[in-house]
Amino acid sequence: MNFRYCAALLFLWFTATGAVAQIEGSVTDESGNDLNVAVPVMPTPQAMATPAGSTDVLGRQIAEVIAADLKGSGLFKPVGPGGIRAIGNDEVTAPQFEAWAASGAEALVQGYVRANANGELTVGCYLYDVALKSELTRQGYVIAPRDWRRAAHKCADAIYARLSGESPFFDSRIAYIAESGPKNRRIKRLAIMDSDGANHRFITNGQTLALTPRFSPDYKSIVYLSYLGSRPRIFIYDVAAGTQKAGDRKRQPHLLAPVFPGWQDHPLFDGGGRQHGHLPDLCQWWHAAAADQFSRDRHGRQFLSGWKQDRV
Repeated sequence: MNFRYCAALLFLWFTATGAVAQIEGSVTDESGNDLNVAVPVMPTPQAMATPAGSTDVLGRQIAEVIAADLKGSGLFKPVGPGGIRAIGNDEVTAPQFEAWAASGAEALVQGYVRANANGELTVGCYLYDVALKSELTRQGYVIAPRDWRRAAHKCADAIYARLSGESPFFDSRIAYIAESGPKNRRIKRLAIMDSDGANHRFITNGQTLALTPRFSPDYKSIVYLSYLGSRPRIFIYDVAAGTQKAGDRKRQPHLLAPVFPGWQDHPLFDGGGRQHGHLPDLCQWWHAAAADQFSRDRHGRQFLSGWKQDRV
């Protein structure tokens, strides 16, 4: 079976499974317009200094991230936190629905940021239906101050899931290979970032080639392939600790490194719930190599990270 025929089969397979086509939609009100969601600044009972900034500043920043997440989904029309009325702590659980309805809001996101005696923060998140004057969902998160963005993403996840009925994805991290340099001397560095592009950092310095990063099933580690000279090695990066070590397949049998003709090793963790389609046997090795370019975010949502024919 020749290259073109395999390519045609792969294109048809990706199209049939939805990997190529992108479905667009929105959450609308009865008139067919995107749902207006008001996101005011989250108040704090008392402004307190934290390593990440004062709690009153964090209340604005968390609201900004929530609004940006909802807007970035393409399904909602968030308003705020700038340009809309501020709320007090007493309004968090007792919204002034008439005032929000008069402003055109159809859904309302409110919450608070409170500093705890042990140095942690409590972030409350509430979603209301303005027309029905009812609470739709609430969530609370106890976090280290440095994790305030993650609390904002989790709040956006709860709102997105409740209003759209779909699985959320804002509280996710992306591991990828960043390429730079001239075409004949490309530098490939392993990098990670939040789903909205924040907290970006490089894990490798580009002195050695890095390829095919994969998260572990618990998303605490990343396994990737690197070349020291001409010898391929599997490395495991601890996301929380910021440290890495070389993997040993004899002592760590949960690490897999399948090899396909003419392709680089693609290290994986087993038990990750990976799903591969089916193609004719003569194209199976190519399909496996191409399908291995799929990644999953924290919630198991599958996305195409890009084909790269990195030949040996």
